[in-house]
Amino acid sequence: MNRELVINVTPTEITIALCEDKVLVELSKEQCKTGFSVGDIYLGKVRKIMPGLNAAFVNIGHEKDAFIHYLDLGSQFLSLQKVVDSRQPGRRGVKVETMKLEPNIDKQGKITSYLQVGQTVMVQVAKEAISTKGPRLTADISLAGRNVVLVPFTSKISISQKIRSTDTKKRLRRIAAGVLPKNFGVIIRTAAAEANDADIEQDILSLIERWNKAVGNIRKQEAPSLLMSEMSRANTIIRDSLNSTFSQITVDDEAMYREIKNYIKIIDPQLEKIVKLYRGTVPIFDNFDISKQIKSLFAKYVSLKRGAYLIIEHTEAMNVIDVNSGNRTKAEDNQEETAMTVNLAAAKEIARQLRLRDLGGIVIIDFIDLHKAQNRQLLYEEMHKLMAGDKAKHTILPLTKFGLMQITRQRVRPVAVEDVTDVCPACGGTGRVEPTVLLDRKLENQIQFLVEDRGVKHITLRVSPYVASYLCAGFLSLRRRWAWRYKISLKVVADQSLGMIDVRFLDKSGELLVE
Repeated sequence: MNRELVINVTPTEITIALCEDKVLVELSKEQCKTGFSVGDIYLGKVRKIMPGLNAAFVNIGHEKDAFIHYLDLGSQFLSLQKVVDSRQPGRRGVKVETMKLEPNIDKQGKITSYLQVGQTVMVQVAKEAISTKGPRLTADISLAGRNVVLVPFTSKISISQKIRSTDTKKRLRRIAAGVLPKNFGVIIRTAAAEANDADIEQDILSLIERWNKAVGNIRKQEAPSLLMSEMSRANTIIRDSLNSTFSQITVDDEAMYREIKNYIKIIDPQLEKIVKLYRGTVPIFDNFDISKQIKSLFAKYVSLKRGAYLIIEHTEAMNVIDVNSGNRTKAEDNQEETAMTVNLAAAKEIARQLRLRDLGGIVIIDFIDLHKAQNRQLLYEEMHKLMAGDKAKHTILPLTKFGLMQITRQRVRPVAVEDVTDVCPACGGTGRVEPTVLLDRKLENQIQFLVEDRGVKHITLRVSPYVASYLCAGFLSLRRRWAWRYKISLKVVADQSLGMIDVRFLDKSGELLVE
């Protein structure tokens, strides 16, 4: 598989496209200088305790207070809080390496036992702000590197389940144990299996240095403030995904080009040559034929081969995907085979769309009905294989007797489609508006109410240009007839900013008569 990273940098945002065999599979957008990214560590201040939710709201500087649940405090919250408190002005700082760890907190405990309003806490962003919700936090802090994840306040060394070799596990465990200070543990990542001893040791030491720097910043800063920022999204993707399958990383900004090149030089010098600076006059995404693929993000219909297609619907509670065979026709005795072919093609595209759109929560897929249990099992296993490359945590359930597959997928960043769409003010998102033939009756009823019940004598109707033309057409226009009938001064003003059936009732001074 050939993998490419194409990065477009503008003054306001960085857009990162990950392609596999020229097909776009992931699209990430990072707003410049907005902060609050997953992995960032903050010094926050508890704003509000919610005993009913067993949670608290914490001010970390975001426009909306961040949310932390009791279960996200982590078992060693008391030890973390001891370090934070010791770094307050006038106190002598405690070092993790030399301190005695506090007892684990009770898994069934209450948040009121550990947090109080106004308390200063050290927290990490676990989930970015999405829609109307603020960021989700955790106090179970960890620092991710290329080969390991550093976990303070524990001495446990865990190894990725994808590493099967016993000898490799022993080697990795020995390397980590030899360099880790007291009260620090690690999770050894899959990439470490192919790394040499010196790289793993350097990775651990650099993460310990970052931790010490973050803790040291507590004394210098007041809550809310950023203690340690996660590296840029581009470098995060490179750190987590870079391997020999990457053929090229192309970026159209010289400063970002140098940053990425220097980072790769540190983690894998042999791959430094794959970083290219794009100097073309055509926009970088147009040059790599990515712009056209990005447009599919906003499409409800997604085409498959030979006429089949998907329909992707987003609801408040879940995402629903319907698989349709379209105009494919085959003989009666081949229906099962046709359905299986379409379903397998759909499964491949669905796995791509989930990553591309970063769909989270519950996903329900309505595959074409399969009558053979063997085929249903085969489709389930194929979906597992296709989703194996998805780094987001997910769970896939077998097909139900109705032919539905249920998937839950973790989402830590806003969906790309949500950033550029809004509910239509005219139809409220239903796709339907009141019939225009009833509009004049509705307007007259409102005028009658204002005149007879509220004694209004001067009314100005502010409407769309189309409705204004309709109300004022001809000598005996509706405007004149209503004015004579109700003995009032009635004006009609065209306003292009209003929707087709939107109406504003104003008095003589221009104030709204009806909210």
